[in-house]
Amino acid sequence: MMLRAVIRRASTRGGSSASSGLGKSLQSSRVAASSQSFHSLSATQTLVPRGSHTRSCFHHRSCPGCSECSSFQGTTLQRWARPFSSDSGDVVEAVVPHMGESITDGTLANFLKKPGDRVEADEAIAQIETDKVTIDIASPASGVIQEFLVKEGDTVEPGNKVAIISKSADAVSHVAPSEKIPEKAAPKPSPPAEEPKVESTKAAEKPKASPPPPPPSKQSAKEPQLPPKDRERRVPMTRLRKRVATRLKDSQNTFALLTTFNEVDMTNLMKLRSQYKDAFFEKHGVKLGLMSGFIKAAVSALQAQPVVNAVIDGDDIIYRDYVDISIAVGTSKGLVVPVIRGADQMNFADIEKTINSLAKKANEGTISIDEMAGGSFTVSNGGVYGSLISTPIINPPQSAILGMHSIVQRPMVVGGSVVPRPMMYVALTYDHRLIDGREAVYFLRRIKDVVEDPQRLLLDI
Repeated sequence: MMLRAVIRRASTRGGSSASSGLGKSLQSSRVAASSQSFHSLSATQTLVPRGSHTRSCFHHRSCPGCSECSSFQGTTLQRWARPFSSDSGDVVEAVVPHMGESITDGTLANFLKKPGDRVEADEAIAQIETDKVTIDIASPASGVIQEFLVKEGDTVEPGNKVAIISKSADAVSHVAPSEKIPEKAAPKPSPPAEEPKVESTKAAEKPKASPPPPPPSKQSAKEPQLPPKDRERRVPMTRLRKRVATRLKDSQNTFALLTTFNEVDMTNLMKLRSQYKDAFFEKHGVKLGLMSGFIKAAVSALQAQPVVNAVIDGDDIIYRDYVDISIAVGTSKGLVVPVIRGADQMNFADIEKTINSLAKKANEGTISIDEMAGGSFTVSNGGVYGSLISTPIINPPQSAILGMHSIVQRPMVVGGSVVPRPMMYVALTYDHRLIDGREAVYFLRRIKDVVEDPQRLLLDI
């Protein structure tokens, strides 16, 4: 009881001072807490470490007469103005484009530019060689090539990064020297001067006489002298050449190949071409060649013998009610076979225009995958190279191929007289599993009849 009275009297005397002290304490605590909370947010935003003088002054933004705050403000502005190259969009990457549904990868054949070169948007900087075509890698933007990320001969896939291109030319000043530094190999340290002396001393102490050369044996004299290796060159096969080799060998292993021949008198077709070539060019803007006549003859023969236009698929035979004729085109990089689609719906002018367009793209290496896909029959003209006769190989998954050859003046019996005639041998290689000899011979006979008398095409006989 006495203790309670003492406490009550003490609280009565210092009530006002205690309450005011407690209020000041709570107020200072709130200010300190708010100051720390605000400082923590500001420090996070400006990346300033805690515990420095700028911590206590930053919530005022500046302290009058404080040198540290003025220097801190300058440092903060400098950090905010510093650019980040990864976010500025100054550097772009050139990647491998999509190469077609049936192509998953390719070989980087060669670079068309080198580091430090200026390129424009969509300009080709490298070429990829695939199983069928050569594809260009284009620059996504104008700029300067900073570096290449792959080497020639590497296998690349769609989406792989090939080069880094800087939109500003200033970035190359830091790259060009680095490209030249690796070329200078570091000088090898010279061997110590004592080692040769030791070796020479040992050699002087223990001289050894060189053994006499063995006498030539009679067996080695009879061995054939092989050519020196320095006169041979070994180069890797291109992807196109490997693909062609694989397909031709598969054709030979799969099909029962058989070839039948015939000869065609080219007099009337050549006369037709000579008579109307000027008018044909004036109207259609393309020259009239002999290839269009053979394409039209092949269409007529395929319609007369549909089995030649068919193909075996497992235990079934697929008959095609359309005629897509492939034409074999030899290029410097290999053989390509573009397709004339809907040849049965074309006239002479349409066929000539399509042939010229596809042949130009094939020689320039700009032909696409879609332009070579499919095809139900192939025509190969080896006569442009001077071939007199040959046995062409079927282009899978087709079932036959027609081979044209050079035109040669030969003596022929016409009306009981021997006269010179421009003659061409034609060959049909076919899959004997599907096509019998009778259909093959009838097919070539139809080719012969139409080419020797083109008027049959007009009368459909």
